[in-house]
Amino acid sequence: MKFVTYLRVSTDRQGRSGLGLEAQRKAVADYVLGKGEIFAEFVEIESGKKNDRPQLARALAEAKRIGGVLLIAKLDRLARNVAFIANLLESGVEIAAADMPEANRFLLHVMAAVAEHEARMISDRTRAALAAARERGVALGWSIPSRAGEQRQAARKGAAANARKADQHAANILPVIRSLAAQGASLRKIAFELNKREIRTARGGRWHPATVRNLMIRKCADAQL
Repeated sequence: MKFVTYLRVSTDRQGRSGLGLEAQRKAVADYVLGKGEIFAEFVEIESGKKNDRPQLARALAEAKRIGGVLLIAKLDRLARNVAFIANLLESGVEIAAADMPEANRFLLHVMAAVAEHEARMISDRTRAALAAARERGVALGWSIPSRAGEQRQAARKGAAANARKADQHAANILPVIRSLAAQGASLRKIAFELNKREIRTARGGRWHPATVRNLMIRKCADAQL
């Protein structure tokens, strides 16, 4: 059996989930063992809230072309959206999740519906709580003078969080860059491939030879610390 693996990481959820690219690769490799081989791998760095996933589209097309199975490490690597998963299931490509080998089409629909419902309920409860607080006259936001110290502390935490996100983003992309470099690709070629795959920089921009080099130098320096 031929498998096309789809790995996705999101810089805003990476830290919370703890499921990075290498963990996903191990999960799908363990699943495939004894069942067949991994024919192709597609990596996406995108939020799960977005349904526009060019690498997922390419993975689906490749799986359909070879008559293979689209394999993911966890169901939430696709999306917590019923309509999105329904469209995938209707694509005619068999889909499997390494964390739930027994999952069938019906179960995938149910799990997606439950996850979508939970997300909506959390959002509704948050809005209701904020509205109730405003009605009680509770001051919200950073406009309160007494919270100036909290503002400064939050700013420091925000800067640290941004630095961690940049580090995580670099760690996510580095395996892709190393793979291309191992194939003899130049910095210009690596930048071209990253842009072609619609993988963005940490700031959401396009890649250039200099940005590729800076990331590689940065990770090498971190490894020596």
